[in-house]
Amino acid sequence: MTTRHVLVVDDEPDIRDSVREILEDEGYTVTTADGGEAARKARRTRRPDLILLDIWMEDVDGITLLREWSEGGDLSCPVVMMSGHGTVETAVEATRLGAYDFIEKPISLAKLLLTIERALESARLQRENVGLRESAQPVLEPIGKSSVMEELREQARKIAQHDSSVLIHGESGVGKGTFARYIHEQSSRRDGPFAEIAVGSISLDNSAAELFGHEEGDSIHYGRLEQANGGTLCIGDIADMDMQTQTRLLSVFQTNSFTRVGGSEDVEVDLRVIATTQRNLEEEVAAGRFRDDLFYHLNVVPLHIPALREHTDDVHDLLNFYIDYFVSNEKLVYRHFSVAAQNRMRNYAWPGNIRELKNLVQRLLILGSSEEIEAEEIEQSLTTQVAAAGVRAVPASAYDLPLREAREQFEKDYLEHQLHAAGGSVGKLAKRVGMERTHLYRKLRSLGIDHRKGGE
Repeated sequence: MTTRHVLVVDDEPDIRDSVREILEDEGYTVTTADGGEAARKARRTRRPDLILLDIWMEDVDGITLLREWSEGGDLSCPVVMMSGHGTVETAVEATRLGAYDFIEKPISLAKLLLTIERALESARLQRENVGLRESAQPVLEPIGKSSVMEELREQARKIAQHDSSVLIHGESGVGKGTFARYIHEQSSRRDGPFAEIAVGSISLDNSAAELFGHEEGDSIHYGRLEQANGGTLCIGDIADMDMQTQTRLLSVFQTNSFTRVGGSEDVEVDLRVIATTQRNLEEEVAAGRFRDDLFYHLNVVPLHIPALREHTDDVHDLLNFYIDYFVSNEKLVYRHFSVAAQNRMRNYAWPGNIRELKNLVQRLLILGSSEEIEAEEIEQSLTTQVAAAGVRAVPASAYDLPLREAREQFEKDYLEHQLHAAGGSVGKLAKRVGMERTHLYRKLRSLGIDHRKGGE
């Protein structure tokens, strides 16, 4: 695993060298810069996990650098300012620009190490919170006491002990992302970052920049690969990745380096890749839509997550977990399921898997009023859900189709209904189905849906 990387920026050689030696003795990887221009170059060459930045330097002062690095959003890492003759005004300005803390010279060793430790921990917790909010995924460990789940967790723990790539396969909503995070938390990289990117939610034009980052002048955007450096990168919907991006990703596996979009210098990374898919990648390879060499790199350790209908003994635990979650985190009123209601849900097929169960619990807590949830309310909610989604009854003949054809037929029916409900507006449709507009246009074309006719 890559150790935490600290960039020390100070124009006094004695301070640079002493801080570097102290931090290296503590197990950090350290890069030093003797001024503003050198700091810009060092930050471009390798993304730091933390920057120690002197305020007063001959070429470019630290406040100017901090302002430059904070433009367009949050800083990419914690910045701790250092100064031997700072003022209240400079401290206030540094804090306003996003600096984590301010250390006075001469530097106290104990305070320096404590500040760095707290800054890195704060950044780690912030990354986790942002990641959980973005993925709307409250589960940190796969839930369930069934033999199926016990075996899956054991498999995941074994996989976590090795640094090989992992390919997680399963239907939509089964919890592939949860298992990816669980593998990371059980691995030696647990103290490193866990970054995610969902290929299906970004446009073709932006996919390379989101993954590899981009440069424009002195401005640097660190992509998911660098954000995951030293930890784990989870690539969701890997089957949706275009061929050009597949080729660039394959190069990362082969060289452990890449070039940012618009950049000219190689950036080295040390990370583990976990990819998820609901498609059969072997079929995608055979059809020429996915590179076979990339598939073999990803499929070193495959992990299949079964549908919820294959381990319905876990429905009870999942219901209780999501009730507690929504009561605690969204302040919804507590309700409990009757035995008959629980039995109805244990015998339900759950086509949307765990995601469907989670949404059902949330809906019942929001709309219900009585303390107990009865079977009749479950039945009504499930019926309403199907009607609202506009899902037509599946003809028996559909079950004789190959998986790809059956899935495409459902997607076509679903998107046609949603497009009609959106009045033919692709913009409104994108919001309704949670897809990025460029990707949605490609999907509509591939399914033969003419959006100009409102999906009819």
